[in-house]
Amino acid sequence: MKNFAELDAHICSCTAALNAKLEGVQAKLRVFRAMERDFESYNKSVRLVMQEAQKGALRNIHGPVSRLIRTEDQYTVAIEIALGAAMQQIVVGSEADGKAAIGYLKRTGGGRATFLPMNTIQGRSLQESGLESCRGFVGIASELIRYEKKYDGIFRNLLGRTVVVEDLDCGIAMARKYQNRFRIVTLDGQVINRGGSMTGGSVSRSAGVLSRANELKALQE
Repeated sequence: MKNFAELDAHICSCTAALNAKLEGVQAKLRVFRAMERDFESYNKSVRLVMQEAQKGALRNIHGPVSRLIRTEDQYTVAIEIALGAAMQQIVVGSEADGKAAIGYLKRTGGGRATFLPMNTIQGRSLQESGLESCRGFVGIASELIRYEKKYDGIFRNLLGRTVVVEDLDCGIAMARKYQNRFRIVTLDGQVINRGGSMTGGSVSRSAGVLSRANELKALQE
């Protein structure tokens, strides 16, 4: 009987611990879902446009760039840095849709936003030979993300001429070899810009929108 009592106590203890862990995950999940729903961390103008689109007042608003892509955890920092302010640019169906959204922001004093019409944005791919054989080459940034085929022109335009490499030493060697003809981003977010200027420093690995989206997916699972 004693053994059964000890086993029962152990089971109760384990169940309580698991329930506490589940509650913690569910609480975090609710917070993340609310942040996604309310476009937390986006500019005011982006939030206003997306809220109007959700009401049906603005049409053919596909969403901010960051909402339309996914990537693996190891690439999130590089992709977020490569996109920069473009993360909050809004993809729309046509120039007319962008014009309507701009008119709304102008009428309401909602600020400014950049719109990417799908019917006009053309993709550009990097045409450099031998990149794959360079030390530390990870990939062309546009090929390290997942998105719907209809957005191909948008993302090849934004990321098709950016190369992701393992570290800054690899990036410097590549930039020298190709005379700084294209932008290079390292996995930890350091940048060698076209022309040779460099941008870098510390980067938070958990503050980005893509990182948050990946964690939301993991919490749901």
